[in-house]
Amino acid sequence: MTLPIPKNYAPMEAQPAAELPKGSNWCYEPKWDGFRCLAFRNGTHIDLESKSGKPLTRYFPELVAALSAIRATKFVLDGEIVIPVDGKLSFDDLLMRIHPAAIRIAKLSATTPCVFVIFDLLVNATGKSIVNLPLRERRRDLERFAKKFLRDDAMLRLSPTTKDLDLARSWFNMGVGLDGIVAKQDDLVYQTGKRTGMQKIKKQRTADCVLGGFRYLEKKRLVGSMLLGLFNDKGLLDHVGFTSSIREEERASLTKKLEKMIKAPGFTGKAPGGPSRWSTKHSLQWEPLDPKLVAEVQFDHFTGGRFRHGTKFLRWRPEKRPKDCTMKQVRRENKSALNLL
Repeated sequence: MTLPIPKNYAPMEAQPAAELPKGSNWCYEPKWDGFRCLAFRNGTHIDLESKSGKPLTRYFPELVAALSAIRATKFVLDGEIVIPVDGKLSFDDLLMRIHPAAIRIAKLSATTPCVFVIFDLLVNATGKSIVNLPLRERRRDLERFAKKFLRDDAMLRLSPTTKDLDLARSWFNMGVGLDGIVAKQDDLVYQTGKRTGMQKIKKQRTADCVLGGFRYLEKKRLVGSMLLGLFNDKGLLDHVGFTSSIREEERASLTKKLEKMIKAPGFTGKAPGGPSRWSTKHSLQWEPLDPKLVAEVQFDHFTGGRFRHGTKFLRWRPEKRPKDCTMKQVRRENKSALNLL
C-alpha cells in the first residue's frame, strides 16, 4: 500500500504578522531557524523533502537512520531540521550539509548530527492521511505518536505548543536562539501550499552600518544597491551585506552624492566576494566609498560574518561615528533553543 500523500506535497506555510494574534482558537509554537522538512516513510523507504519539494534525503543520513529505527512503518511528519553545535543552533553548519560530496556529508553527519523538530503529523502510523482533521486533533495524534515511538534522547523531538499567550510572549523574548513565534488556528485543517490560518511573528533586529561601496543598476547609471560594512575586532571594515531598498524618487540624488565620495579601497577587511552561480560579470562590479556614511538597516539573520538576506534601509545616522559601527551589534546571546524540547 502506498502513502495517501504523494511526494512533492506542498506544506502549509505562514504569513508574516506584526504581533501575536489573540483568541481562544490560537495556539503558539517556537519558530525554529532551520530547514523545513516533510519526512515520508513507506515501509523501509524514507524520503526527506524541503518545502519547495526538493530532496533532502542524501544530506541528512543520520536522520534517515533515526526515522528507519522507529517501529512505525508508514507516516508523514512535518517539522524543521536544525543542528545544535556547542549548545547553540547553527544555521551555518546546516548550510554546509548542502554539499555534493558524499564523503563530506558522511563526516558532517557524524560530527554535527541534526535534530528533527516535529510539529505536525499528516499521515499517522496506520498509513492514514489525517490532513482533513483540525490541528487540535492532529496535535493529539502527534503526541500519541511521539509517546509511542520517539525516545526522549533521540534526534526526533516534539516541538512544544501552548495556548497561553503570556508563555508564547516569554518564548519570543527569552533570547534562546529562536527565530520568533508561529501562531496557528487550532480549528483548521491542514492548508497544503497555502498561507491561511497560520502566522509567523519574527524578531526584527537593526544595525548601524558603514557604506563601503555601491553598485549601479544593470542598465542605468543609478545606484542599485549600497554595500554595508562593520568594523571587526582588528579595526578593519568588513563587507557584511547590502541593501537595495532605495526609493525611486531618491535614486538620482543619492547617486550624485555617492559618486562624489568614491574612494578606494572602501573595505579594508573582507571585500565583496568573487563570482557565484547567481552573479554576472556586471553584478560583481562595485564602486568603493570613503567610509563616512552610516545607515541604519533592519535584518533578520546574521551568520557566517554577513547578513543572510538583503536588508531594509531604515534611515541615515549622521550623528553616528563610523568607527562605532562594529560587529558587536550583531552578536547576541544564542543559548540552545533545544532547552524547550
